[in-house]
Amino acid sequence: TAISAAMKNRMDLSLSIAIGSSVQVALFVAPVLVLASLFIGPSPMDFAFPGGLVLAMLLAVLITGQVAGDGRSDWLKGAQLLAVYVILALTFFFVPIVPASH
Repeated sequence: TAISAAMKNRMDLSLSIAIGSSVQVALFVAPVLVLASLFIGPSPMDFAFPGGLVLAMLLAVLITGQVAGDGRSDWLKGAQLLAVYVILALTFFFVPIVPASH
């Protein structure tokens, strides 16, 4: 839906759909998965996140604020966002994530 809104040059709607979906996942799906892991999974999940994941989330929030802040969009911002996505994906692929200790 966000892509089709962007293709119709409705960037405000497209950004609000994309950001709203991310907020829904962060505030609803993650806690539900943690609670469901108590009953379904082999071991319960927790909210103890490694430092690398917290840093990636902080960068994602800052970059989203920069992109959505002025309400305008062009191809260069899109290319920069894709570059950040590729950099984070390669980082998490090659650098092992050490679980937080209890």
